[in-house]
Amino acid sequence: MKILKYKLLKDFWKKHPEAEDPLKRWAELVENIDWKSHAELKETFPAADYVGNDRYVFNISGNKFRMVTVVVFFNGFLHVRFVGTHAEYDKIKNIKTI
Repeated sequence: MKILKYKLLKDFWKKHPEAEDPLKRWAELVENIDWKSHAELKETFPAADYVGNDRYVFNISGNKFRMVTVVVFFNGFLHVRFVGTHAEYDKIKNIKTI
């Protein structure tokens, strides 16, 4: 999958250095996979939540951090829309519009 907005990950781990290794491992795995369906994504990340409107929420570092992405299977890309602490994630009013 091609990751769009990778810069959001880099900006986040600059503020939260403890997130750097987990985010890099997640990104490396995603960049070397080609999901064609929701089922394939769930095989790789069983804890990922589909929240509608092509958005998936990934738990990073034991759910300390959360990431909201848009996954477009037929184009083979994953667009990072949000990465933050669990507390920051909890403040999101409507995840489907991120």
